[in-house]
Amino acid sequence: MTFTFIENPPLERAPEILTPPALDFLAQLHRRFTAERDVRLLGREVRRAEAGRSGTLDFLPETGAVRDGDWTVAPAPAALQDRRVEITGPASPAKMAINALNSGAKIWLADLEDASCPTWFNVINAQLSLYDAARGQLAYTSPEGKTYELNKDIPTAVAVMRPRGWHMDERNMEFDGKPAVGALVDFGLHFFHNAKQLLDNGHGPYYYLPKMESHLEARLWNDIFVFAQDELGIPQGTIRATVLIETIPAAFEMDEILYELRDHASGLNAGRWDYLFSIIKYFRDAGPGFTLPDRAAVSMTAPFMRAYTELLVKTCHDRGAFAMGGMAAVIPNRRQPEVTEEAFAKVRADKTREATDGFDGSWVAHPDLVPICMEVFDGVLGAAPNQVDRKRTDVNVTAAQLLDIASAPGEATEAGLRGNLYVSVAYTAVWLSGNGAVAIHNLMEDAATAEISRSQIWQQIRNRVTLTDTGNTVTRELVERLLAEEIQELRGEAGEDLFNRYYEPAARIISDICLSEEYTDFLTTPAYEALQSEISVA
Repeated sequence: MTFTFIENPPLERAPEILTPPALDFLAQLHRRFTAERDVRLLGREVRRAEAGRSGTLDFLPETGAVRDGDWTVAPAPAALQDRRVEITGPASPAKMAINALNSGAKIWLADLEDASCPTWFNVINAQLSLYDAARGQLAYTSPEGKTYELNKDIPTAVAVMRPRGWHMDERNMEFDGKPAVGALVDFGLHFFHNAKQLLDNGHGPYYYLPKMESHLEARLWNDIFVFAQDELGIPQGTIRATVLIETIPAAFEMDEILYELRDHASGLNAGRWDYLFSIIKYFRDAGPGFTLPDRAAVSMTAPFMRAYTELLVKTCHDRGAFAMGGMAAVIPNRRQPEVTEEAFAKVRADKTREATDGFDGSWVAHPDLVPICMEVFDGVLGAAPNQVDRKRTDVNVTAAQLLDIASAPGEATEAGLRGNLYVSVAYTAVWLSGNGAVAIHNLMEDAATAEISRSQIWQQIRNRVTLTDTGNTVTRELVERLLAEEIQELRGEAGEDLFNRYYEPAARIISDICLSEEYTDFLTTPAYEALQSEISVA
C-alpha cells in the first residue's frame, strides 16, 4: 500500500472524502512533489542562517529582470473581481463555516491552517464542510437542536481555501512510510472532490497560500497546480491563488512570487502577526536591533510596516493583481458596548487607511465587522469592484526601509510580557483541545498571534530587554516567575479539569520553547507532537 492511516477519523462520512481515486491522486502528488518540498525547507534554513549572520536581506540580484519586466498576471475570473470584504475562519466545525458563508462578505477564507487545529477529525470534517458547501447542502444541527443552514435568499461568500504551510506534516497519514505533507493533503483532497463542481457553480478552485519564503516555493505550488489541472482534465489557469506575504524574505520577492504563479495568481495579502513573527525568527541571531516593542504597540502605521504594505499595493497593481489588507480581529462583546464601540472605531480607521492606500479589500474575523469593512470600501470603490487600475507610482521602497525595525514606536513592558505569556498558554491549551481559533480578551486569536507572543518572549530573554514600566531586565528567572503567575490565573479561569487536561501541558510547551537556548521555528510543531502523543485528546 502507498498510504497508511495511523488513525481512522471518527466520522461516518469520512469514506466520502478518503475514496480510492482521491487517495491515488494524493499518492501522485506526494510521489512527484514531496522531494522538492523537502529541498525548499532546507533552503529556508540556509538562507535564514545567512541573514542571521549578516543582519540584513536585500532584493535578489539574479531576478532583477523579473522586477523590471513588463508583465501582468492572468485576468481575475468574475467570481474574484470583487473582494472588498473577506471573512476568515475554520471550516470545522460546520457551524462556523455556515456563519461565514452567510455573513454578507464577498469571500470566505476557509482556513485549514492558522485557525484550525489539525486533528484528524478536523482535517476530514473541514473537507466535508467544503464538499457540502460547494454543493449547496451544508447544514448543521447543534446538540441543543438549533439548525444552521445556508441562506438561500442572499449570495453566499465565495470560498477560498487556505491549506497548511509547507512545514506541516500530516501524521495520521503516511506515504511510503513517511508522514504525508499537510499542504498536499489539504489541497489534493479539496481539488479532487470540488474543482469540477465549483466550475459548474460559476466559481473555481481558489486558494490562499501561506508561510512561503521564496519565489522557488511559489514555483513549486505552480508546478503542483499545472499537474493537478492536467491530471483531472481541468483547463489550465482555472486554479487561482492569493499568496500571504507574511514572512520577511517573501517581502523581498513579491514580484517574483507573482511571476512564478502568473497564470494562477490573483493577489497578495498583507498579514501582521505572522510577518512580525517572521522578523523575530529570521533575525534572531542578529542582535538587539531587531527587538520589537510590545506587540500591541506595533501597528500597521509603524514605518517599516508602512513600507511593507505600500510595496505590496504597488507590486500588486503594477502586475494586475489584487492587494488584500490585514485582519480585523475584534470580537464584539455585547456586555460591554462601550468597549466594543471603541474597538469598532479602531477597525474603521484601520480599514479606511487600507482602502485609501489602494487595497482592494480586507479581512475581518467576525460577521459583525462585515458591514463596517463593507461601508469603508464602498466609500472608496463606489460602483467599481476593485481599484487594481490605481498605480502607486509614488512608492519606492528600499531594503533599508523594510528592515528599519528600530523605527517602530512603543516600548517593552511587563504588562506586554504578561499578555504574551497569557495568550501563548491560553491559545495553546485551546489548540490542544482541538480548536484553532479562540476569543481571548475580545480578540480572535489564532496560531499567528500565539507565534508572535511566544517569539517575543524568547527574543526578550535572549537580548536582555529592559521593561520600561518596572525597570526589570527580562531573564529566564523573571519569565519563569511571571509564567507561574499567569498559569495560576488561567487555572482559576479554566477550572481544574480543563486546566489539568489542556492548560498544564500547554504551559509546559510554552515554558520549554520560551526558555530554550534554541529557537523553535513553529509553535505548532511541538503542540502537534503533544496532540499526537495523546497528552490531550479532544
